[in-house]
Amino acid sequence: MAKRKTKFMCRSCGYESLKWMGRCPGCGEWNTMDEEVEIIPKKGTRGAFQHSENSRQKAMPISSIETMEEPRIRTDLGELNRVLGGGIVPGSLVLIGGDPGIGKSTLLLQVSSLLANIGQRVLYISGEESIRQTKLRAERLGVTSDELYIYAETDLAQIHETIDDVKPKFVIVDSIQTIHHPEVTSAPGSVSQVRECTAELMRIAKTKGIAIFLVGHVTKDGQIAGPRLLEHMVDTVLYFEGERHHTYRILRSVKNRFGSTNEIAIFEMLQSGLKEVLNPSELFLRERAQGGIGSTVVASMEGTRPILVEIQALITPSSFNYPKRMATGLDQNRVSLLMAVLEKRMGMLLQAQDAYIKVAGGVKLDEPAIDLAVLVSIVSSYRETAAGLADCFIGEVGLTGEVRRVSRIEQRVTEAAKLGFERAIVPASNIGGWDFPPNIRVIGVETVSDALKVAFSN
Repeated sequence: MAKRKTKFMCRSCGYESLKWMGRCPGCGEWNTMDEEVEIIPKKGTRGAFQHSENSRQKAMPISSIETMEEPRIRTDLGELNRVLGGGIVPGSLVLIGGDPGIGKSTLLLQVSSLLANIGQRVLYISGEESIRQTKLRAERLGVTSDELYIYAETDLAQIHETIDDVKPKFVIVDSIQTIHHPEVTSAPGSVSQVRECTAELMRIAKTKGIAIFLVGHVTKDGQIAGPRLLEHMVDTVLYFEGERHHTYRILRSVKNRFGSTNEIAIFEMLQSGLKEVLNPSELFLRERAQGGIGSTVVASMEGTRPILVEIQALITPSSFNYPKRMATGLDQNRVSLLMAVLEKRMGMLLQAQDAYIKVAGGVKLDEPAIDLAVLVSIVSSYRETAAGLADCFIGEVGLTGEVRRVSRIEQRVTEAAKLGFERAIVPASNIGGWDFPPNIRVIGVETVSDALKVAFSN
């Protein structure tokens, strides 16, 4: 008979130990070690490596393997189609994570309705709500279709049988932390349960050609709960982000085997559900103050889409020995770096100034092309002088004070021209090799000093 071995595993990071510990040595979290029973096969048995000769595959030269384009099913949500790489791929496994109450279930119920309306059979499996609770939410969203099936169950064996009976093309599992495998002795939501349930659902998706969406809980750090192996197993990982006090939600792709990563989709949360935002640049700049001091606009790339966002800076004299450096929507270390460049290269005395930097609209920016806009907004607030209202700043700033080239400059400038900006201050090395839009003036700068002269020349 197989031996049973008891071990303790951290539900946050997957660290294994032979004894229980109050604090996990792997991630430092408290009270996350759960007891699990591991079944060890008897010696001499082939176990999982036992295959028949008929099911065994042979290695093939890569030159002899034929490829084919993955078929995709498009929904009426164009934003979702772009984030997924053009549509939903049959047989794919998609993981969606986000804070509680952000709108994950609402989004997937709307997607289920859209798919059902075009004749695709959808099975919505709810492990957290009853079928009546799901029905009430569906009525609020106006969701109704004979091709949309609702099933409240947490037993994976029962779910597998229901999938065989209903024969859907799409399956929604809300959420993966509530599903339990009958052959795994640990509690639902543990590392072993999440891993085994995801592996079984992946096998169902690949063998039956069913696209499966998994809802994943997130930790207090914003990461999807469970082992990191979970994100490696699935085909696509999407994060649903947004501020509780804002009505706008951002669906961000961080992994996609069938498309590009770092794509984003923007939705507005209404009483009737989520509505896609087709022009996010206009949305983020709608409430920009006329002639605001410390305000600049940057054309940032989110995947393949250029988005214009406003960056605001507030520089005030500090009353402490160590001035504050606070940033919302971008890396705080980037702010400290740019202020050090201004002190060293431009001679500005910022050591006694508190700095508060914010990206308006709740967007998070992490690319180097925003450096020049952040730097100009800091100088604008420090000098109490507004930069040009019709100026857009694009460029990476180096430690020696140079303005370095960025990627996809043509798409960025074109988006700025569409929204009525008159000047685009860009790196001089990006000038040449492409045609400027006719209604915008493109100015190339080589150093921070040149950029500040252009920005405050009016």
